[in-house]
Amino acid sequence: MSTPAISTTSTPGTPAPLRIDFVSDVSCPWCAVGLKSLETALARIPEAAVEFHFQPFELNPDMGKEGQDITEHIAEKYGSTPEQQEQSREMIRQRGAAVGFTFAMDKRSRIYNTFDAHRLLHWAEEAGRQKELKHALLEAYFTNGEDPSSHEVLLGAAERVGLDRAAARQVLESGQFADEVRMLEQYWQQAGVRSVPAVVINQRHLISGGQPPEVFEGALRQILAGK
Repeated sequence: MSTPAISTTSTPGTPAPLRIDFVSDVSCPWCAVGLKSLETALARIPEAAVEFHFQPFELNPDMGKEGQDITEHIAEKYGSTPEQQEQSREMIRQRGAAVGFTFAMDKRSRIYNTFDAHRLLHWAEEAGRQKELKHALLEAYFTNGEDPSSHEVLLGAAERVGLDRAAARQVLESGQFADEVRMLEQYWQQAGVRSVPAVVINQRHLISGGQPPEVFEGALRQILAGK
């Protein structure tokens, strides 16, 4: 599996950092769990230098601006009953709590279109604050129950992580990076990504799903050891 070329540099005599392509959506609860789990694993391997790149994936690319009631949406998409959904939500809440992420399930009643969030994340990578914005957007939706399709919510998240609000507004209002995001979404789909999170290490190793920290840690140690 290869990815669009992004140059990396390292000091002579030191190993190049691990490249981590984290393919995900800001409306995916397992992506929030997976990111925190991966970061927990990396904290246990302090010798590992890493370079994150957050790649776009839309769970619901055809979702309208008004969004949809989340219970209704999940029932239509997966056929699960309200009782099954409640069990799933509790499991996700517990998994999040175990890695330090707060899911306020009572605040998240709708699911929304996330294309503009991905455009802003693409811009944030150029500005060097992509990871910070990713965390802010996951928190805005899952912890605060905010609408990630709302430009005001997106601008607030950008400002909180030190990005220029006026520049972020220009990106959102102009439609900038729409083509780039579509291209990347298509690339990852053609590469075989059908569900998220998909964590690709050094363009070759795929770890799928919101795995526990121990799974990420074991895989990363094997990759670092060249196994």
